[in-house]
Amino acid sequence: PKTDIVFLKVHKSASSTVINILFRFGDTHNLTFAFPVGGGNQLYYPHHFLARSVQGFSPSSPRRFNIVCHHMRFLQPEVQKVVSRSAVYFSILRNPVQLMESSFMYYKGTSAFSRAHSLEEFLSQPYHYYEPTKSDSHYARNLMTFDFGFNPDGEVSPARVQLMLKAIEASFDLLLISEYFDESMVLLKELLCWDLDSVVSFPLNSRHNSTKFPPSDAIVEKIKDWNRLDWEIYTHFNRTFWERIDRDFGRERMQREVKALRERQAELARTCLQGTGSVAPKDIKDSSLQPLQHGNAKILGYNLKQGLDKETERMCRRLVTPELQYSSALYKKQFAQKRP
Repeated sequence: PKTDIVFLKVHKSASSTVINILFRFGDTHNLTFAFPVGGGNQLYYPHHFLARSVQGFSPSSPRRFNIVCHHMRFLQPEVQKVVSRSAVYFSILRNPVQLMESSFMYYKGTSAFSRAHSLEEFLSQPYHYYEPTKSDSHYARNLMTFDFGFNPDGEVSPARVQLMLKAIEASFDLLLISEYFDESMVLLKELLCWDLDSVVSFPLNSRHNSTKFPPSDAIVEKIKDWNRLDWEIYTHFNRTFWERIDRDFGRERMQREVKALRERQAELARTCLQGTGSVAPKDIKDSSLQPLQHGNAKILGYNLKQGLDKETERMCRRLVTPELQYSSALYKKQFAQKRP
């Protein structure tokens, strides 16, 4: 199994679920994570990543970490200072239409979104609300482009788009697609030589349906237009994703593997969870499993079954622990020996 991994966490793209997979694998295999200095979950974000923002890194004796997966704005020469040369790089993309709708709810407090009553209103005259120079403006336009390290306000010329796509292809071994999450996990499992249980997950940081508003066709076109660079990235890598499946896997084998993954997921849900799945924030009984509530989104969580044996309880708890709690537990574990 591969243990040196760089995951570029793209906002609002099921990346919290992917992070849980990496946290669990690193936790059970005692791997080291590149944590921001002092803990937390932002590696110098929204600035471009710098190696010196990682706790335990020093230029004089560069230390290699196994997994880099916290929020960062990608800058490969700096990332290469903290991981081995053989590290596997991957990221995840989401349809920019759903991504923007999700961002609008989740980052409602940001400068670009706070004054607009609806996404429709924002898109009717975006420059009335959006100021590129504001430090939080990236949440409102071409967020994927930004996270990959490019200028979200850059011109959309065919030549520039090609350069961007080529740069991403040169840096990353795999780009997952959140709309095809299970297929993505099968490809990831293959790339990392991991077993099935390592890529099984329950959706984390997902919103209650009451806070989802599917946009009308007219709005969809405006979103694509406003996020043209993201749209170009998404459509290109969605196509190459399926080309990769056809080339390396075949659809039949993919269907078999997805079926096995879903069956194992259902089995773990029956073992671990009270009821059939996620619950609204107010119904989460264990406060340590309460996800961060942000903006106007209602973030769902889970209740574990009572009376599980110790080993099962530990496994189940890892599956449903929200990102921030899991991250701080891993931080304590990794740096515990430093404390007097």
